Amino acid sequence: MSDQPSPSTEAPRTTPLADPRSDWHPSARSAPRGAWFGAVVVIVVLAIGAIGLLVGRSTRASAAGAVGTISVTGSGTVQGVPDTLQFSVGVETVRGTATAALTANDVTVQRLENTLRLHGVKQKDLQTSDLNIYENTNNQGTLTGFTVDDTLNVTMHNVDKPGNLAKAGGAIEGAAEVAGNGIQFNGITFSITNQSSLLAAARIKAMQDALTEARQDASAGGTSVGGVVKISDQVNQQVEPITYGFPTDSALSAGVPLRAGTQPVSVQVTVVYALN
Repeated sequence: MSDQPSPSTEAPRTTPLADPRSDWHPSARSAPRGAWFGAVVVIVVLAIGAIGLLVGRSTRASAAGAVGTISVTGSGTVQGVPDTLQFSVGVETVRGTATAALTANDVTVQRLENTLRLHGVKQKDLQTSDLNIYENTNNQGTLTGFTVDDTLNVTMHNVDKPGNLAKAGGAIEGAAEVAGNGIQFNGITFSITNQSSLLAAARIKAMQDALTEARQDASAGGTSVGGVVKISDQVNQQVEPITYGFPTDSALSAGVPLRAGTQPVSVQVTVVYALN
């Protein structure tokens, strides 16, 4: 036998593998949670600051762009010569029966229309406005007859032309002669047919009046008037009928004198101005 030791039969030692069920895993070092939270806070703060900056700029821009206004009222009036005349003339007829009263009234009204046309009134400017038939009774209620009323509306144009107003007076005179004591006359109204040029002139005056008032108010307030923001207007027409009484015999012989005079045409405006 040899004295040398025999080779060892012990198996070599190895490093044990990690247990997959263990909590430990070899990986890169993770970032601390505090760092992530701090970054989020910084982002939120920056966003809030940016929004505040934008809102502040918008508010300052709105305040800078705000414009004050002033509202004033102006009026303007011009005078015009009437060119149209209107009046109402009627005939009243009394008879014992309704038929007799209506027949007699028709005859008189026809004569009235003929007379009016002879004095320059056109057929299209004659309009029946009222026709009544009613019975008449005494204090005991006994029927005594019937009354018929027939009224015409008469329009005469261009009375501002020389001689035409005198024709209108002649028409009224002729109506009174035909109707006699049965005439019913309800006054005269003058008017201006085309008011376009007069309204334009009145509006100019009204706007000038409004601007003057706005400048005075603005100057007193330490500012000045800018451009027009809004305009609204209102037309005021003053048409008053002229009533003539029943003409006497002396007036008829000389004709009915008529005077057209002048008529006001007014405009009122409400203007909103910007203030500088």
